[in-house]
Amino acid sequence: MVKELELHQCDPLDARQFVIAVKRLADALSYGTDRSPFRGSGLEYIQSRRYEPGDPIKAIDWRVTARTGKYFVKEYETPKRMPAYFLIDTSASMTISSQPLSKYAWAVQIAGGLAFACLDRVSPVGIVGAGERDFRVEPSLGRDRILQWLHELRFHNTAEGTSLGRRVSELGANLPNTALIFLLTDFHDPTAMPAVRLAAQRHEVVALQLRDPAESGIKGGGIFHAREAESGEAFVATGRRHWIDPEGVAAECKKGGVDHLLLQTDRPIAAPLREFLRARGVLGRGAR
Repeated sequence: MVKELELHQCDPLDARQFVIAVKRLADALSYGTDRSPFRGSGLEYIQSRRYEPGDPIKAIDWRVTARTGKYFVKEYETPKRMPAYFLIDTSASMTISSQPLSKYAWAVQIAGGLAFACLDRVSPVGIVGAGERDFRVEPSLGRDRILQWLHELRFHNTAEGTSLGRRVSELGANLPNTALIFLLTDFHDPTAMPAVRLAAQRHEVVALQLRDPAESGIKGGGIFHAREAESGEAFVATGRRHWIDPEGVAAECKKGGVDHLLLQTDRPIAAPLREFLRARGVLGRGAR
């Protein structure tokens, strides 16, 4: 039996402010790039062949025609649209924060900005929740629909468990064709990494790891009792404990061929994310 979850808004922004924040981030991520690679014919050249009656005049390859003395036309291949899926970790550990915006609030905003950037490149966008809620949206090119789903995800539950590893396994195995999969998570699920590395064998996987500064340890905290946000498990820790080792996560991702970026919630997000995407050509994978 699925327990009923009490949802709360994940950030202090109202609906209008949230839309503005998402659009600003999308513009920042697309700045300096061709927002649409599908201008003009929007096709990829393959070869030239002999002209046949009925072929359009504008398709004539004048260089080959001039060289051979016979009419040739260019043939193109329609590019395949690679869908982009956003797996957003909706579990409790994402919602606990020492900053004005939690990891969860940032994850939803980043997913929105990236989703709009992908839509500008005519790449369908799908969204999957990686918590206890059954939240999955099939790929769509509708900006209004994507925004509606993001508004729904702005509400969270502070006791929600994680299902990141299971969701990644299900999505990676069930997608019929190669997809671009973005993970927005803090990697508090120990079953996630094996599933992520397996999914990367068939798909393009990008791991955006969010981290709150409090996860680096509590200075002067001494020894204290704590309780894990998702499982409720009690444990004893010290102020020097690092909850999740980002270097270890990065190393595991590198072994599996997964692009990884650590984003700190107390530092600027847009600039490092934009440079990361540009350096790896991530958004360019949206159309093949």
